[in-house]
Amino acid sequence: MRICVIFNPSARGDKARRFRALLHQISARADLQETRAKGEAQRLAAAAVQSGFDTLVAAGGDGTVHEVLNGMAEAPDGLTRTRLGVLPLGTVNVWARERQLPVASEAAWSVILQNHEIRQDLPWVEWDTTAGRVRRYFVQLAGAGLDARAINLVSWRLKQRIGSLAYIVAGLKALTHPAPLITVSGGPAPVEGRLVLLGNGRFYGGGFTIFPEANPHDGLLNARVFPRTDWVTLVRSGPTLLARKRLPAGVGRSEVAASFTLTAKGQVPFELDGETAGELPATFGLIPSALRVLAPRPPAQG
Repeated sequence: MRICVIFNPSARGDKARRFRALLHQISARADLQETRAKGEAQRLAAAAVQSGFDTLVAAGGDGTVHEVLNGMAEAPDGLTRTRLGVLPLGTVNVWARERQLPVASEAAWSVILQNHEIRQDLPWVEWDTTAGRVRRYFVQLAGAGLDARAINLVSWRLKQRIGSLAYIVAGLKALTHPAPLITVSGGPAPVEGRLVLLGNGRFYGGGFTIFPEANPHDGLLNARVFPRTDWVTLVRSGPTLLARKRLPAGVGRSEVAASFTLTAKGQVPFELDGETAGELPATFGLIPSALRVLAPRPPAQG
């Protein structure tokens, strides 16, 4: 197993301190590559695949995981030649929660060394830009409308101080922006809403269960379409969401399909794994069992 660890030196907090204390131990088993700018993790990952590494470890938050994944995909046959591992150092670490990865760096590194591989579906999105048709991949979630606007409004300094609460502050600001209607096609019939979330797993944001029936191994994407994004909806659903980490019954419409096309009248941004990506229209789909992942071994059966 040839391991390349790509890490984000801007990570802060206790998780990052414990990771740095582990660097000497990690360097004995892996090549270390440090990112210095946004987007560099993708370039480093593509280069690592072409250099013959068969295991790429993203040490950072969901954004670092997203970049490393797309670097793997960028390299010729990268998704078949390499596996993805994670040392979760970010604020939210949604995908790490989904895969039940330990937060402590020592335990997460042990998962890498166990070399237990599973496969999961690999979601993708395609949209047109001035440079032509673009395809990107994501591991866990995507969203169009309010949440993408909120991500654009997140204050980095505030995020460093209060963690995931910075996203809530940004969401409140985003409520003051216009919310064009989004049309979602792909299910039994088109549906419309002001906010659309797409998931390849159960969790969204800080461990909120938005897609309780989602399964990253079933070949299907889950969508949640919200007809309204206003203060009334926030007051009705906010307390339950914060207290129970799930939406109240009847909030948002659930859809399941192999692919969805999202269109809108007006400029509507979308995000992938918590990173702003582009604007609608866009088509979202997945490749079944295409992503090789290092995950904890299941407990032994008695």
